Amino acid sequence: MHYLNFETLESFSIEALKKAGVPESDAAIIAEVLLEADKLGIDSHGINRLKPIYLDRIKDGILNPETKVDIIRESFTTAVLDANNGMGHVVSKQAMQMCIDKAKTYGMGMVAVRNSSHYGIAGYYGLMAAKAGMIGITGTNARPSIAPTFGVENMLGTNPLTFVMPTDEDFPFFLDCATSVSQRGKFEFYAKTGKDLPKGWAIDRQGNSKTDSVQVLQDLINGDAALTPLGGIGEETAGYKGYGYATVVEILSAALQGGGFMKALLGMENGKKVPYRLGHFFIAVNIENFIDLADFQKTTGDILRELRNSAKMPGHDRIYTAGEKEHINYVERLKNGVPINQALWDEMKKTAIDYKLEKFYELFEINQ
Repeated sequence: MHYLNFETLESFSIEALKKAGVPESDAAIIAEVLLEADKLGIDSHGINRLKPIYLDRIKDGILNPETKVDIIRESFTTAVLDANNGMGHVVSKQAMQMCIDKAKTYGMGMVAVRNSSHYGIAGYYGLMAAKAGMIGITGTNARPSIAPTFGVENMLGTNPLTFVMPTDEDFPFFLDCATSVSQRGKFEFYAKTGKDLPKGWAIDRQGNSKTDSVQVLQDLINGDAALTPLGGIGEETAGYKGYGYATVVEILSAALQGGGFMKALLGMENGKKVPYRLGHFFIAVNIENFIDLADFQKTTGDILRELRNSAKMPGHDRIYTAGEKEHINYVERLKNGVPINQALWDEMKKTAIDYKLEKFYELFEINQ
């Protein structure tokens, strides 16, 4: 493992994105979202995705480095934005800020986005609301990965449904997770580190569990594999619940703004790569319109503390609440840096060479 501090990671991302044609102000937003994931230990959505998801798609001509945002509809509490196949982070930060601004005046705000792209860690936008003293909710559809319960065809995206709420503790309640057993980004992380998948995360066309992470990623593209919804295979462990929530996110991400859904998000047409045209939704709820913020934070904190202090399972001495592990990761990584595995280090080195990021040549021991 190599360890890099926050400033180095952020600077590397900004410089690479600028060389790819992204305006500096937009590059700073994207880098901030990526860094937030690495700070919190959500490695599948941090610097790990800079090249394959963003730089490569810009290079392939299916992602616009300059993000032009159009307001299609707007009311006092709602809006619909069109990202014109630009950077998802840029339009999404604008969308959640619109929600927050509307909620300050009217109590709530909701914005739907169409023709967008991968927007990074969903929790970043919920955190924006929580820092403003609000409840933040967001979701996004994605390229088909999940099979419906009793199905074997990848139909729904991993479709995260995310909630962030302020507390009186050092960290908010932070629930950011896919509606599949595990998100596609973690599969990519496993493949990059040479690890097999746990059984039950993915199935083949016969409904059998698949564990080869590299092969599963390829089979997902070919349509020969699918991810399982939260709850797993079939109904015995309630896989229908994850399937249902994934469908909720698909509807809210597509139907509200007249965008693409499911197979329309494959990123391929007639054998050629095309923009993914994803949809997102964002909600901000102003807590002060219901109760004093301090009272909400205290009650929320009490709920979380009582959960953590409840009776422990034999062999376990600690119960966590959503957001706690992320905070622990943040404190540790602020001190020691973000761990970078060798495969990712080599990829970053190649990016530095390919994009002529000369200020990082010394870091990667590149001879000029």
